[in-house]
Amino acid sequence: MRLDLKLAEQWVKPGSRVLDLGCGEGELLAHLRDHFGVSGYGMEIDPDKITACVGRGVNVIEQDLNRGLKNLRDNSFDTVIMTQTLQAVQHPDRLLDDMLRVAGEAIITFPNFAHWKTRFYLTFRGQMPVSEALPYTWYNTPNIHLCTFRDFDALCAEKNIRVLDRLAVNGDQQGTALMQSLPNMLGEIAIYRITRKQLPFRVAT
Repeated sequence: MRLDLKLAEQWVKPGSRVLDLGCGEGELLAHLRDHFGVSGYGMEIDPDKITACVGRGVNVIEQDLNRGLKNLRDNSFDTVIMTQTLQAVQHPDRLLDDMLRVAGEAIITFPNFAHWKTRFYLTFRGQMPVSEALPYTWYNTPNIHLCTFRDFDALCAEKNIRVLDRLAVNGDQQGTALMQSLPNMLGEIAIYRITRKQLPFRVAT
């Protein structure tokens, strides 16, 4: 199992409510349901993947994430999960707001565009990079908002979002201490767990 899915097992509380955005064929939700008593929904746009979800008994909503999550109530879920999808939506900042409106925490993964291999491609080849984490060419990629660890950290700070956990891993989702020390240079995939910051309590005067 991929590291981000293993971490979901650790970060998602048993018996909680989970929303999986871009859920694919529903493997993660089915696993969390069968082993941890988790309930929830997936959100997917691909008809074949939706059919696979139904076959697994996974609740799934057919919806384009570019529409946002306006059809979901505040605090409908405990955790929202979105793996390798944030960079492919039209307004990732708005979707991030929606995610933390409908759930208390979010688990997000995305490719880090500042990885040294990407820099090498741009500097020495003068071409958009193609790698395990970024397997598409420039003309057929679904990735329209590529970012880095520093970009995402800055967005979280701007939106008053608290980073609970941050991991840097390679394309095989293996991490080292050096990657954690230099995530922007050495991390190929970013894994975040985030929540809304609690504002400090102030006594009225």
